[in-house]
Amino acid sequence: MEHIIAGKFKLGRKIGSGSFGELYLGINIQNGEEVGIKLEPVKSKHPQLHYESKVYMLMQGGSGIPHLKWYGVEGEYNVMVIDLLGPSLEDLFNSCNRKFTMKTTLMLADQLITRVEYMHSKGFLHRDIKPDNFLMGLGRKANQVYIIDYGLAKKYKDLQTHKHIPYRENKNLTGTARYASVNTHLGI
Repeated sequence: MEHIIAGKFKLGRKIGSGSFGELYLGINIQNGEEVGIKLEPVKSKHPQLHYESKVYMLMQGGSGIPHLKWYGVEGEYNVMVIDLLGPSLEDLFNSCNRKFTMKTTLMLADQLITRVEYMHSKGFLHRDIKPDNFLMGLGRKANQVYIIDYGLAKKYKDLQTHKHIPYRENKNLTGTARYASVNTHLGI
């Protein structure tokens, strides 16, 4: 059975999954463009796709920020449609026998820092920085790094007053332990 989302995105094969739900390949039936379609059951225990779509909206226009094409509810699923992207840094690193040249490392570092700085300039912390959450573009944008997965992102400052959110201690770990800061492990 063919599934059409928002009257224009045809749902294709599953290309990924995680705690968030599932990611599918999709096609815009109006122009043939391939897209990524993220699905999360409406009855999910901890739904985050609606929140994540709001953060995507706030980040739109930045370099290395996937374009949010649509968000809504279709049947029993929350659905978010974004640009289709290429391999993650983790995939890329593995395909290069876990070795990058100095040139590649510097090119990636420059873009990674720029992506994180952009989120901070919009008043948000990503809170799940790891190689799986940085994807390469496709085609002409194959050398561009994109930052994805904003489900754990959190506003950290008010952009009008420039005031930082209140400091808290004894917080639970947020994100992926392997990549979390020492302060995060200490509950700071």
